[in-house]
This record gives sequence, structure tokens and C-alpha cells, in this order.
Amino acid sequence: MKAPLSWLKDYVDIDVSAEELAEKLFSCGFEVEELSYLGKAVEKVVVGQVKSLTDHPDSDHMKVCVVDCGEKYGRELQIVTGAPNVFAGMKTPCALDGSTVVETNPALAEKNGGVKKIKKGKLRGVESCGMLCSGEELGINDDFYPGADVDGLLVLDESAPVGEDIRKVVGLDDWIFDISVTANRPDCQSIFGIAREVAAILHKQLEPLDLTYEASTFSTCERVNVTVEAPDLCPRHLAHYVRDLKVEKSPQWMRRRLALCGLRSINNVVDITNFILLELGQPMHAFDLSKIERNAVCVRRAHENEKIITLDEKEFTLTPENLVICDGVKPVALAGVMGGLNSGITENTCELLFESAKFERANIRRTSRKLGQKSDSSSRFEKGVDAYTTGIAINRALHLITELHCGLIARDRFDIGETKTEPKVIVTTAQQINALLGIEVPEKEIRDILGRLNFNVKAVRGKLEVTVPAYREDVDGYPDLAEEVIREYGYDHIQGAFMESATVTNGGLNAEQRAEEEVKKLLTAQGCSEIITYSFISPKDYEFIRMADELEKAIKIKNLIGEDMSVMRTTLIPSMLNTLVRNVRRGNEGARLYELASV
Repeated sequence: MKAPLSWLKDYVDIDVSAEELAEKLFSCGFEVEELSYLGKAVEKVVVGQVKSLTDHPDSDHMKVCVVDCGEKYGRELQIVTGAPNVFAGMKTPCALDGSTVVETNPALAEKNGGVKKIKKGKLRGVESCGMLCSGEELGINDDFYPGADVDGLLVLDESAPVGEDIRKVVGLDDWIFDISVTANRPDCQSIFGIAREVAAILHKQLEPLDLTYEASTFSTCERVNVTVEAPDLCPRHLAHYVRDLKVEKSPQWMRRRLALCGLRSINNVVDITNFILLELGQPMHAFDLSKIERNAVCVRRAHENEKIITLDEKEFTLTPENLVICDGVKPVALAGVMGGLNSGITENTCELLFESAKFERANIRRTSRKLGQKSDSSSRFEKGVDAYTTGIAINRALHLITELHCGLIARDRFDIGETKTEPKVIVTTAQQINALLGIEVPEKEIRDILGRLNFNVKAVRGKLEVTVPAYREDVDGYPDLAEEVIREYGYDHIQGAFMESATVTNGGLNAEQRAEEEVKKLLTAQGCSEIITYSFISPKDYEFIRMADELEKAIKIKNLIGEDMSVMRTTLIPSMLNTLVRNVRRGNEGARLYELASV
């Protein structure tokens, strides 16, 4: 998953370099597959201000500009531009002599690695000491900086300091961590989840999420009725009503956050659900409540041959193995995968129902694979979403509704299923943890590490009573606690050693293996080449070698790739003959081959 450094800094005071943080994450079990600097293609580009401009003597559309790039780079640089929106006094990105920007020509981009070098030269006989840039040449769009999509120069805000590195001004001075999260840590499939780990690694405080929101007097329960008929597939389901909705463009900070993680802004409501998905790892959905028939929402198994058209305009025929969200008449969402086209948010939506749920992950995985429908939501649900985060997420979404002033929020909600779960408590000792690790970690250090990871640790009569955070469903016993301790304490503390009962063996090959090696050496010495073929063949192969009766002994493959590979071989003859035929067809008329393999 992608985690921008700037977003992580919203929750943790990070005082180390991006490279050092990547190393620390790796040491704690989170491999950073790629660490990329967002502005790596943009070098030596600064904020310039056009002081004056005149017509080019040999062009009807070019302008000769005098540009102030600050004390360091020159107060009066002459730069020629053909941009139609240039004007005196504007502040705009200026690529200096020797700089690099993003190559916008696809053919040249592939040839030059996506980078264009800017050099001092002449344009139709007039000297130009650089180039004034568009947003495209910086590799940004409107989600990064207002006006970046304009066909022309990027007009910067008047407050932009002349001579400042453009990357700091337009948000390119940032790092993106592409982190590999293991299957047992679904709680870290989010920005906030990674931030929790960063806070523990750096011994820093984690800034809590703001979950407050302003509620009105009207009721969710009076506007719509929500039921769950398949609690085994939907252990928890929350629904909250919002009305007087204003569907509009999201604020710049939210659009930038989404863009950093590869998502394009759509509108404030859809962006809120995507923001929550990235921030907390909890998929959410917003239903246009005016499209919900009979004021009813039901989570149930689909009926046989029931149909739904999802938001990407694909139609699916369902079975009772699929979980759906329905109104009083029809399915309006494929649960855990994608919403229905018939209930999506549009610019005319004036009331919505937020849904936040926990779905049984094996069911979502089967549905997604069987229908061939993959989404960001289904990938999260397949890994597992905990019931605790489900409640946090809907409060966070309502907070954003309040912060963006885009709707009125109901005073109550539906909360069906796992609303109150007893906290998981593990009783262990430092000695038990150390015995598993094989090293001596001081008890104080164990308690400190677990505390930083949000485990509540109490020492009671020589034992440690450890309360597991609600979002850590992967922790079941003291071996899991030992793993938490060692990844924070450092795997480098573990020294390799033999077990007390271990003995050293000489190794080597047994008699059968030695015989096989001798046979292979002999055949190779005679000019033979060893081949390795598939263990499954076609039933027709037995007819070709006139051993049809042998087919009765063959084991048939249930999940066969094709008819040509549908039975397990009982002889190597067909494999050898097919290999010889393949060689002859390719012009290799002489071959000495052998295969030593099981049948």
C-alpha cells in the first residue's frame, strides 16, 4: 500500500529522513518495496515572476519576458514563451538553464525516461535562459495545485516566494512509501495503521483522530429501516442518515491526499468514502437515499439468478452464495465489492445513507473471484476488517461532513451485530516470552514495547495481564506478544545457536540418490540431454502409443487446465515422444534425450 510521508506527519511528529524511516519500518516487519521522491523529475525549477513582456520580433504568438527568479538565480532573466496566458506580474514556475521537467511528449518520454532537460538557447534568434512551465510539465494536476490542468502556464498564488524551489510550493516535496503489508496485519492496510507503527518505532505520541460531529434533531430510524438477514456473513452493520446534502468539489487538501495515493477526486461525498478507505482501511459506501425504494435496506443472500448492475456498468447474475445490500425491491450493492449503479451518488443527490460494515472475508473473496470483480473495497475485506474500526470509520466520515459543511447529520443510527465485544486479555510472563525468543529481554522493555503498540499491560502477582487493542484481531496468545516484542526490540539481538538436543549430521546422498546421479552422469557422458516434462498428459496419448487399456489406471484431474493435460501419466513414453516430435517440427532432427521421473 502507498503511504505519503506528508500524510503520516498528520499523526506523528516524524523527525527522521524518509530513508531512515524506511529502514526502521523494515526492521519491524514492514518491507518498503519502493521509496520514491515525488518531485524527482523536477530539478532546478523555481518560482519566477514576469516583470515585463514584449512581442517576439520574428513570431506572431511568442513573447519575450523579463523574469525575476530571486537573488540566487537572477533578477532579470530573459525567457521566451509561446504560452497564451502569460501576463506581466504573474508568478509561474521557471525552469532554469540545466534544469529538468516532466517530458509531455509520449514518444520522447519513453526514450528519455520521462524527463526533459532544459538548456539555455535561442528561439527564432532570441536568447532564452530557461522555460516557463505548465502544471503538466511539473507532473501535477488540479488535485495537487489549483489551475494545474489549465492549457498554458501554471499561475501560482501571489504569496509564492520568488526564487523558492517549486516542489515546495506545489506539493512535490514529498516521499511515497510503497509498503508490503503481510496478510496477518490487516490493521496496517491504512495510513493511520502505518502511523500507529511509526509512532511506536520512533517513540512518539500518536495524534488521535477527530471523531466529533454536529448532529441534528431528525432520526435515521424514522427515515429508513435497516435489517440484516445474514449475520454470519455480516457480523456488524452501521447505517447513518445525512440530509440537505451539498454535492460539490472537495477541498484541495483532500483531493491532494487522494491523488498522492493514486485516486482521482470525484466529488466531496465519494471522496469522503475513499478518504476513509485510505486513512482507516475501512471500505464505506454512500447510498442515494432518494433511490432506495420502500425506505428499507436489507443485508441478505442474493436470490438465485438475481441480477445487479454495478457502478462500473457491468451486469452480474447472482446466486445465494453472494451477499447483497437490497432496498425494498431490488439489490442496490454487491456487498463488500461495489455499489449498484441504481443507488450511486450524483450531483443531484440531496440525502444519503452512509454504510460501514464488517463482512465475512472468505465470502467476499469467493464472490470477487467467481464474478471476476475486483475493487479496492473487496481487497480490504478479503484481508479482514475488524468490527472496532467499522464504528470509528463512520464517525470519521460524519466528522468530515461537519468539517466540509456539506450536510445535516441525524441524531441516531442503526448499529446491528457486534456492538459490544469483550476485550481480549492474555496472561503471560516475561519468562514465558523470553523462553520463546531464546534471549533475555528485560521485563520493563517488554512492557514499554507493548505499551507503545497500544497494548494495555498490567503486572499482577508476577504475571503480565495484557489487554489486546480491539483492532488487533491477529493477536491470540503469548507467542503473538513475543513476536510484537522482538520486532520492536530488534531481530539483530537474536544469536544463532543449536538446541540442547541437537546433533550435527554429516549429510550426503542416500544409496538411491547416488544411483540416480550415477545413471545421469553415464547418460550425459553418452551425449544425452535430460528433459523434465509435465506429470499430466492427454488421454489421447494412450491411443497413439496403443496402450488404451492403461488409461483406466490413470488418475483424472478435477481442476484441469485443458483436455491435453487432464490425466496423471502412468508412463513416460508419451512425454518423450511429444518432446521428440516438437524438436523435429522445429528443425532439430537429431536428439538424444532421457528423463528420470515418477509416474
